[in-house]
Amino acid sequence: MRKYRFPVLLSFSVPTTGFLLIVSSTALYAAQMPTSVVAPPKAGTAKSTPKTGSAPIPRANAPLLPSSFAGWEATSSKPVTDPAQEDSANVAALKEYGFTDGLLNDYTRDEETIHIKAFRFEDASGAYGAYTFYRHSGWPREDVGTGAASDNNRVVFWKGNVFVDAVFSHVTAMSGSELRELAAQIPLAAGNKSLAPPILASLPRKDIDGQTIHYALGPAGYGGSGGVLPPELVGFDRGAEVVTSGYKLVSGPATLTIIDYPTPQMAASGEQAIAAYLKAGNTPQHPFTKPLQDSNQTAIEVKRSGPLVAVVSGDPIQDDAHKLLAQVHYEANLASSFSGSGDTEVQKTAKLVVGILTLVFVMFLASLLLGFFLGGGRAVYRFLRGKPISAVHDEEFTQLGLRD
Repeated sequence: MRKYRFPVLLSFSVPTTGFLLIVSSTALYAAQMPTSVVAPPKAGTAKSTPKTGSAPIPRANAPLLPSSFAGWEATSSKPVTDPAQEDSANVAALKEYGFTDGLLNDYTRDEETIHIKAFRFEDASGAYGAYTFYRHSGWPREDVGTGAASDNNRVVFWKGNVFVDAVFSHVTAMSGSELRELAAQIPLAAGNKSLAPPILASLPRKDIDGQTIHYALGPAGYGGSGGVLPPELVGFDRGAEVVTSGYKLVSGPATLTIIDYPTPQMAASGEQAIAAYLKAGNTPQHPFTKPLQDSNQTAIEVKRSGPLVAVVSGDPIQDDAHKLLAQVHYEANLASSFSGSGDTEVQKTAKLVVGILTLVFVMFLASLLLGFFLGGGRAVYRFLRGKPISAVHDEEFTQLGLRD
């Protein structure tokens, strides 16, 4: 399971008034925030009633695939726990991504059929990695689940910690909407298991070709998706993970490889090993991989930033390759993942807290200014009229006289 880095929240105290403002502000914001911010119910608890007109949210323990959707009826259903039953040729890669179980379903409608393989992983990192493993570079993008692509009658997509591979006997104009209805019934994992890999936020977005992104957690997944470096040089045995993407630069196509290590010290060691490998050149003792052999040798460059090590290759000129590499830098914060799924639940919660604190601060300043103008203005007005600043001793000031 992928490790996530989170910032530390500093504790502080506020006066009673500030506390009441926070409580009331929380209620106000909670009423306006989407329901997705609220933590999902635990498995086995009753499902909340959805709003009128909205699709019901599947429970975490719901079946991986529905028995029917969009008029399609399941004619066979086979649960599997062995990745060899899902794909015997890529068992090692599936294990690296954290495969837990799956479901093989055949659906029919009239004379048409759909064969669907659903893969469930430990978290969304595994599902996204499997999606990029099976989706070949250049496949057209589709609007299904969190991310999808198609190749003629085959559509692959991922949602949460589930990856789906669907093969139609015949594709129609409605096939996309039918799969969207299927995706809406896929149960989602709770908590951090639904978060996309944070390393995706490190990819520069300018000139990126999103349909060439590949994410790997081990040598089988990395080599099977056309990795640039030798898998043994990456350091998967030390907990490294890799994302690779193509870029359409003016001077030529480039490939950017980013390796995320558990610590900056491991990254420094990895950078030295990769730099030495690249400096040695393509020799019989240490041959380059085919992507490196096909690259402009003057454009190949390596750089480290914190726990990240980036390598640029491909066919751009040296100056363009260097500019692309310079855009990679590590930031220890909650950056949004490049997954097209919008803000994560953690980011939404963080925005809620920041909004509450901002509202409290603004109301505090407003109360100070209001008190200054009302109280201070009255004092100035009395002073200009030749009266004492305080109205306590005025004749018209009503007193109870309890001391007498």
